[in-house]
Parts: sequence; C-alpha cells; structure tokens
Amino acid sequence: MKRFHVHAHVADLSASIAFYSKMFAAEPTRVEDDYAKWMLEDPRINFAISTRGDKPGVDHLGIQTDTEEELEALKSQAAGADMTLLDVGETTCCYARSDKYWLTDPQGIAWEQFRTLSTIPVFSGKPAASQEPAAACCAAKPSRGMPAAVPVTGAPSASCC
Repeated sequence: MKRFHVHAHVADLSASIAFYSKMFAAEPTRVEDDYAKWMLEDPRINFAISTRGDKPGVDHLGIQTDTEEELEALKSQAAGADMTLLDVGETTCCYARSDKYWLTDPQGIAWEQFRTLSTIPVFSGKPAASQEPAAACCAAKPSRGMPAAVPVTGAPSASCC
C-alpha cells in the first residue's frame, strides 16, 4: 500500500510540532533536533517537517511505497508516460536509508517516490563536517523550477545525500 508524503520546512520546530500534534491528534513518530515525522494511518500520510530548508514552506511531495514491486510499478508508470526522473537509487537522508527517485512537475514541484529500507541515527550518511545545515532532504533532489533532465529509461543511479 502506498502512503502520501509531504515534507515542509519550518522556522520554529517546537511550535510546529505542537501545532501539527494538535491538528493530527497524534504525537510525532520521530523527533530529532532539526526534524519531526508523523506516520499517520488516517489519512495515510508520511508528514515530515525540518529546519533544514532555506525558507519555510512545502519542500516536496511524494509517494512512499511499502514494497520494491510498488516502487518499480510507479517507475514503470512514469516511463510509460515519458516523464523524466532523477534516479538516486539507494541513499540516506531524513534519518532513513531509502531507494528513491525524483520527478518534477511542470510547475517545478519536486516529487519523491521512494521505499524506506531502514532508519539511521543521523539526517544523512554524509560525515557531519560535509553536511550543509540548510540543505534540503537530498542534494540530488531537483531544485524548484529546474526539472530533472534524466530520462526514466536508462537513468543512472547516483548517491544522494
């Protein structure tokens, strides 16, 4: 089963956690110094917030799959529609190890399609000295207004964060 994903940048993590906890009537599933995530069943959504963005607002949208087969089906659907994608493959970011790729809609909104493989204790697998505090979830993510130009067919795998 798939789950809708939203990642938003916030200016005040504590205030945002309090707001969304009340709105969802649930505490976050994961909280870090710069990040919080709710894995809700009703509605089925992976809602994440972080202070790592350049300005507050929605960073990206996505679809999280439970299985490798679901992720491959989404990728095949994108290929059949002649969409372009940035195939990241297995990577680490947002306190998780994932298999993912990115699509960019005509307005420049980044869409992440991914399967979480495991959790990790750090935001990304990069050494702390090389992490940029203002970086979004993944450096390889297409930036707003700049569509990924890698065709679905034969897309190379690259390291993300």
